[in-house]
Amino acid sequence: MTRVSKRSKHSGPCGPYLSWGASLALLAVLVGASLPPSAQAQVNSQAKPLSAAVGFAIPAGDLNTAILAFAQKADLQVFYDQTKVQGLQSPGVQGNLAPDIALAHILSGTGLTFRFTGPKAIVLQKAPVSADGATLPAVEVEARASGGQNPYGPGVGYVATRTMTASKTNTSVLEIPQTINTITRAQMTAQQSQTIRNALRYAPGVWVNDDADDRLDSFTARGFSLDQYLDGLKLLSGVWAVPKVEPYMLDRLDVLEGPSSTLYGADTPAGIIDMTSKRPTETPVHEVELSTGSYGLAQGAFDLGGPANKDGTLLYRITGIARTTGTEVNDTREERVNIAPSLTWKPNPDTSFTLLTSYLHDPNGGFWDELPLQGTLLYSPTGKISPSFYTGDKNFENYNRTQWQVGYEFWHRFNDIWQVRQNFRYTNLSLEYEAVQGLSMESDNVTMTRQAYTANETLNTINLDNEAQANFSTGPVGHTLLLGIDYQHLTWNDLTRWGDAPSLNILDPDYDLPIATPAVFQNQYEIEDQIGLYAQDQLKLGRWRLLLGGREDLTSYSLLNRLTDSTSEQSPSAFTGHVGLSYIFPTGIAPYVSYSTSFSPTIGTGYDGNAFKPTTGKQEEVGIKYQPHGWNARFTASLFNLLEDNVETTDPNHANYYVQTGQVRSRGVELSAVGSPEPGLNLRASYTHLATDITQANDGTEGNELADTPNNIISGWGDYTVQQGRMTGFGFGGGVKFGGQMFATNDNTYKMPSYVIVDAALHYDLSSLGRNFEGAKLAVNADNLFNEEYLAACSSSGCQYGLGRSVIATLSYSW
Repeated sequence: MTRVSKRSKHSGPCGPYLSWGASLALLAVLVGASLPPSAQAQVNSQAKPLSAAVGFAIPAGDLNTAILAFAQKADLQVFYDQTKVQGLQSPGVQGNLAPDIALAHILSGTGLTFRFTGPKAIVLQKAPVSADGATLPAVEVEARASGGQNPYGPGVGYVATRTMTASKTNTSVLEIPQTINTITRAQMTAQQSQTIRNALRYAPGVWVNDDADDRLDSFTARGFSLDQYLDGLKLLSGVWAVPKVEPYMLDRLDVLEGPSSTLYGADTPAGIIDMTSKRPTETPVHEVELSTGSYGLAQGAFDLGGPANKDGTLLYRITGIARTTGTEVNDTREERVNIAPSLTWKPNPDTSFTLLTSYLHDPNGGFWDELPLQGTLLYSPTGKISPSFYTGDKNFENYNRTQWQVGYEFWHRFNDIWQVRQNFRYTNLSLEYEAVQGLSMESDNVTMTRQAYTANETLNTINLDNEAQANFSTGPVGHTLLLGIDYQHLTWNDLTRWGDAPSLNILDPDYDLPIATPAVFQNQYEIEDQIGLYAQDQLKLGRWRLLLGGREDLTSYSLLNRLTDSTSEQSPSAFTGHVGLSYIFPTGIAPYVSYSTSFSPTIGTGYDGNAFKPTTGKQEEVGIKYQPHGWNARFTASLFNLLEDNVETTDPNHANYYVQTGQVRSRGVELSAVGSPEPGLNLRASYTHLATDITQANDGTEGNELADTPNNIISGWGDYTVQQGRMTGFGFGGGVKFGGQMFATNDNTYKMPSYVIVDAALHYDLSSLGRNFEGAKLAVNADNLFNEEYLAACSSSGCQYGLGRSVIATLSYSW
């Protein structure tokens, strides 16, 4: 048995220290054993309290080395048998974590766990094993995260090794037969992400229309729009009444690519983005930050949490942010206040209830920044229209969004086999929106036609997901069985007005022209309901992993048109499935193959009066994942072939009607790498090649490529913090993203040029200046450093410029 404790600051280099450390540790055990209890209790009595977060930067490698480094940094005594750790590798750990959480990361995948035998003493022991031979988590650390990582948590560095999103069970990413990538809290912080689009710009396979309009988030994968989820529940929406999520309020974003209806119901074939809120933690969290930057940005944020009572059965978290800023478009502003209190009750190790609430208010929401094709994508004799050109009217415009959310997550384990989960959320969103928008250029190339548009929307949604999970074995086969039923409900009130507005001379704009209230365009009330029944089994036989899943969805849709006093109703249903097979090699290599399907209700009727069928998707995917032992990293490569059927296309026999004979195909390859090869160094890189085509259509687009879908996307980001020497605490980072050429519309008339964006970051841990600065950090981030002018998105009506250079400086303090 070996005990290791804090290393003296006078000890030598790492290599000699290992042998001397082992001998001294053995001597410490012998001496410690001869001391009376009172004397033993005095050892390391000046250490920090266990709940306090400690900054760890322990690289992947030899387990014994990692344990020694952990004991030194955490100022704890660790008892273990050295012969039991020989030859074992540790993934290491990085970040500010409580010592128990950090040690769980260090022991991940080693077959070892730990228990406390005193306030400052830890004993390592072999982890218990289930009937199917799988190692069971024996340490309750952050929501029972087996393998040392919490599937809801922020990950380690840029790497998340476990996920709930992909299978709705706590599963290793390596065992998921599907492409999934996670943007961790550390990456969002390093990049100072201000929007969800901003946070996803380096996500593998994701294409982001990163223009100046932040009212709606738009991103695609594999040629199709990604649906948005928060805490595993879909963010249902209207037209402009779309729930918003602030990156600062999140611990992670998981991008699950490919059809995912088997677990989540109606979705596009692209997959989903699941955003995970910050939650109460046993480790105290105290952080405040202030930011300033381009366009007069003024921002403040705070994140507070930890135990709310002495026995730790109540945990709290309250996170908030307030921001006011101008935008790249002249005479426009964005303002936001967002606060998210949450509370967790854990009466015993087998039960937890977490209340999640949020309030978000946008008294100003920027501006619709679309400009005409002439002067942006197309030539104009008057020259290019500036990205900052304002086409609106300050006297007419208004934007006011108020969003409330309240929900909970309940978990209970009955025994070693059965456990249940229930997730619920209610959302209320009201939106008032009045705007004047540019349309097109007249023949003189100086006069811009405009439209006036108003929208008053009220959205109420309910999400409820019930899950029962059983872990058991049938002979040599282990099972993780999931049975579920979920329900979604939406009511949406919409009053929209639309009409012409006075034209604008772009060379001499007059923003004080009278604008009449436009006529009512839509006045409707919509009700949507969806009930889904699903089942999934994750089977394990040796190193083989087989996933089988199926789901039946029943939906109903009712729309009251108040202008015509008519109601239309539809009740589409669909069955979707998923099957995937993986093999986990001892080296950490995992090839896989999968087939999955999706569906999305298509509302409307054809000429014959029959309701449209759901649009369906299906995908074949093969890939390989590699998660090397002893290195906090993962590499993924995948090939996919995706088809979407029952796509609406023009009815060739009846004008102004549609038929569902269209089909779209997307094929491609995706390569990604993420890891921390050295202490303080975090890297992410990816390449995606897409070949999309409209395989069936009646409108003349058959054989064309999908619009707004680049053939090639390349991105890479890295960040390094100096670990020793005079520059300790200083860090720098940067990234490059390449977006290939793409067509503006499905008729492939206009092609948008490719572009390259460079981002940069500098940061400094001020604690290196002395104890008075401990916990303080300063960061400066520059997006689009060289102010590249590019087009983020185009359509038949106009184009939107991508964001120009913006700089943000942030001072944060944590304690």
